[in-house]
Amino acid sequence: MVNRDDRIDENVPGQFYVDDQCIDCDMCRNLAPDFFGMASEGGSFVKKQPVTPEEIVLCQEAMECCPVEAIGNDGEKE
Repeated sequence: MVNRDDRIDENVPGQFYVDDQCIDCDMCRNLAPDFFGMASEGGSFVKKQPVTPEEIVLCQEAMECCPVEAIGNDGEKE
């Protein structure tokens, strides 16, 4: 289960983030490549926060498909 306190440092500020449980499966980067990138230490991070409803749906889908639940959504933008 995702833990906000274990966020990867490379995540941009905002509602979506990836924590250190990421196993670098590439699922999120394939589903939403505009929003998820490869972290320097391996794994993924949120490189851009979604703005439009369509973009939010893409990030939500990536979060739901994550096999280790390493993507979190804190709801409202920070």
